[in-house]
Amino acid sequence: MCGISGYYSFHKSISSTNILEMNQAIKHRGPDDEGFWLYNHGQGISFSGNDSTTKIKEQFPVLQERGSEIALGFRRLSIVDLSEKGHQPMLSENEQIIITFNGEIYNFKKIRKELEILGHVFRSNSDTEVILKAYQEWGNSVFVMLDGMFAICIVNLVSQQLILARDRVGMKPLFYHQSEEGLVWASEIKALLKNEFVKPEINWNGVYTNFLFQTTLAPQTCFQDIFSLEPASFMTIDLADHKITKEKFWVLPSSSVKNVSEEEAVRKIDELLSESISEQLYADVPVAVMMSGGIDSTLIASKSKSFNSDVNTYTISYPFSEEEVKNASLAARHFGVSHDIKEVSDHEALEQLKENIQHFEEPYSGFEVLINAAKYAHDRDFKVVLSGNGADELFAGYSHTLKLNRWLLMRNFNFVSPFIFTKDKFSQRVKNYFSQDDMFDFFRQSQISMRPLEAKSLIASDIYSKIDSNFSKYHISESKNYSGYFEYDMKYSLSSHHVFRDDLSAMKYSVEFRYPYLSNSLINYVASLPEKIRFSGTQNKPLLRKTAEKYLPESVLNMPKKGFSFPVHYFIKNEKRVRDFIVENLESLKKRNFFNSVVIDEWWNHRENEYDWVKIWQLVTFELWYQKYFEK
Repeated sequence: MCGISGYYSFHKSISSTNILEMNQAIKHRGPDDEGFWLYNHGQGISFSGNDSTTKIKEQFPVLQERGSEIALGFRRLSIVDLSEKGHQPMLSENEQIIITFNGEIYNFKKIRKELEILGHVFRSNSDTEVILKAYQEWGNSVFVMLDGMFAICIVNLVSQQLILARDRVGMKPLFYHQSEEGLVWASEIKALLKNEFVKPEINWNGVYTNFLFQTTLAPQTCFQDIFSLEPASFMTIDLADHKITKEKFWVLPSSSVKNVSEEEAVRKIDELLSESISEQLYADVPVAVMMSGGIDSTLIASKSKSFNSDVNTYTISYPFSEEEVKNASLAARHFGVSHDIKEVSDHEALEQLKENIQHFEEPYSGFEVLINAAKYAHDRDFKVVLSGNGADELFAGYSHTLKLNRWLLMRNFNFVSPFIFTKDKFSQRVKNYFSQDDMFDFFRQSQISMRPLEAKSLIASDIYSKIDSNFSKYHISESKNYSGYFEYDMKYSLSSHHVFRDDLSAMKYSVEFRYPYLSNSLINYVASLPEKIRFSGTQNKPLLRKTAEKYLPESVLNMPKKGFSFPVHYFIKNEKRVRDFIVENLESLKKRNFFNSVVIDEWWNHRENEYDWVKIWQLVTFELWYQKYFEK
């Protein structure tokens, strides 16, 4: 787990100050080492940095001011092979292929054995070298072979290509800026903004999707001309003519297995999850399991013990999470693992509120509690944490999936929408409900955030007139069943939202989150199962519950689904300083003339339920995002 950055200047050499500052902006992603590789006038040279280890500084000169056409930067968080042999950028023996890699490949040992049979010799025990040699052997076909999370940059001086690639479900972020001057890329947007080619400008199309979906739908971001490389894809840049092409290397399988019993499916899921947990527990540093008290993470903790009898577990406790904490403790005693509870007070949660919000590079609709979870892991020297994230998307875990069948029936009455003329809140909710024509609309409605009509009334008319509100380009499948919804959950709820925010939360404190539910084999198998086994319409996660029955206590199995998050309204109601904080930022926001001040005041003065608080918080986080990235 690390951070990568780089640029390719199409027409001229530019100062290495660019890559130095880009790399420094993501220092938190890799405090253990740093490295650089620069290419200019047909020659590539490796450099160390001020934060490199002593041995690396002895091997490579420290990068000072100089020009380059291509530059790669790297920050290292040492997880596997802690020696300097895992240093990046890593070069092939002939120094013609150079790689920087952020992530973990869990099947790297299997791939390494194949390569050794083919005659390859390894100098390190790192997964980075395995990717490098696998690319030398199989080219771009390597990406589909990798089971894990990754953002990769490869420079191939032989074929004169630069390649950027991202894992199947986007567990590792990779952003890029494209212009006539060149291409710039990095693990976080804050690094891109340090490059001389990149000037921050609001992308209102990205902001609009952010307001409606709680996140910006890839490939858009909230910054103009800055994009998120979509999951399961790679981008190739021809170094000769600067032509850029994009390709998908994997697509989510559709239901293809017909004759399988529920018992057989449960047995296979149990087997595949065990295999995934076993692989993801591998590290040369301490590993812990984060338990929220629900089925997903508790099942991982339970099954981890058979692979590591000394596995550590912990739970983050908030003033309103008593039931989850109780269940986590009960479960830990049930299967006999070490378990700690970290109580986070209101004061501690709010202590770095502004800094934490601004760390996320886009507006958001809630408090991000995983930052506290990452900080605790860091303080306890856990560099690796196993997470239950991904199970809700893979196994139909969200409560709104239980509304799917009703929507499929009610959408037959959508013709009434144009005949609703009253403007009261109830009428507008009904109108919004009967405006959901497509599966994509149903997915959008399931996100607790602004509705299209609300966003339109909020955004200044001169800005809104330039926004593309046609979402057809984001449509995936319009299958009139759960399988269609499943695709949206996997691409937009998971890839554009949860794992992206997980990564930023964890890496703020130099911690790696891993996701046993998101192994290649488990995703492929579950996606291939018949819908009648995966989705009941009456109970969330039916298949995972069956799998967990023999491992977990009854209280955990029967606990209602709760999101692992801070309800925004909790703090607004109970903390005057939060209300003052909101008012201060709303007043600042109104002066910018981006939004209709009358609407902002109306929303603030008529707060009735949690949904109303969420809209207010989206505005506050927009203001803080703007302050951080656009005001000098």
